[in-house]
Amino acid sequence: MPSSEAPTIANKRAREWLVVLNAYRKPSAGRGIFEIAITIVPLAVLWGLSCWAYSVSFWLSLIVAFPAAAFLVRLFLIQHDCGHGAFFRRRSTNDWVGRILGVFTLTPYEVWQRSHAVHHATTGNLDSRGIGDVRTLTVDEYQALDKRGQIFYRIYRHPLVFLGIGPSYVFLFQNRIPCDFMSAGWPYWVSAMLTNLGIAAFTTVMVLVVGVVPFIAIHLPIVILAATLGVWLFYVQHQFDEAHWERQPDWDVHDAGLHGSSYYDLPKALQWLTANIGMHHLHHLCSRIPFYRLPQVLRDYPELADVKRITLVESFQYAGLQLWDERTKRLVSFKSLSPA
Repeated sequence: MPSSEAPTIANKRAREWLVVLNAYRKPSAGRGIFEIAITIVPLAVLWGLSCWAYSVSFWLSLIVAFPAAAFLVRLFLIQHDCGHGAFFRRRSTNDWVGRILGVFTLTPYEVWQRSHAVHHATTGNLDSRGIGDVRTLTVDEYQALDKRGQIFYRIYRHPLVFLGIGPSYVFLFQNRIPCDFMSAGWPYWVSAMLTNLGIAAFTTVMVLVVGVVPFIAIHLPIVILAATLGVWLFYVQHQFDEAHWERQPDWDVHDAGLHGSSYYDLPKALQWLTANIGMHHLHHLCSRIPFYRLPQVLRDYPELADVKRITLVESFQYAGLQLWDERTKRLVSFKSLSPA
């Protein structure tokens, strides 16, 4: 609990807040097992309900796919905590749970863990972009591109691509081969190939149970919706107008974590379904806090709720921001650029 002399955001640096947050790092095995159970069981029930709905109408099964996708996102976020070593005390337990969940989230655990570690270590660093993040150019970098390069970047940053085609491509295809770590060592290849083998085994069993066409019609929409929801969460947690980007030597990993990550203040039901990942500024500052302890941090230190807070309604406007302006220190849209 905070003392009566707890410093405020204004007079305490991010590095000092890290010391405060370290007190919340202890995971509970019982709570971890409970969180897995209340995620997997509803997901399995919803999958079965979607299967029944498909026998009535494909469109009815598509309706059920939305809540099922939300629980699949929650399962991914449990895998996410395992990757940070935050869900269980023992590293081996975190790793094996993460590997198993990776079969259902279509995410090879070691590959994602390495990529995500790079993301945490370089977030907001303009001199270290490209792995585990959404590609973001500065205004000057964009204007230095030739016409074709600008068109490709505009296509990449269009919402129909990064929220439509992009998520499906990443989870269905890109995750099958560790392209970013081709020369990083065999563990990443083993992780990807064993995950692929697990996915193939799961698919084979389900096809034998329900049939090829029903399985595709039921499961593919769930996966696509979950991928889109997951990418949106990741996007809005770092892509907002007053984000925090710096070049070295002015960049600091702790300041970037606290001030370069949003507090996505979602309604309670959505906050639960997304495993409190909206409290992303806390997570980036201290990634070893289990997600179920993050609300306690805000209750104990309510001043942290004022850091980069955005609401659900406000968040949609950030889909139209694509470039970092180093002069104004803001994320801006293509439309804001002066005519050449």
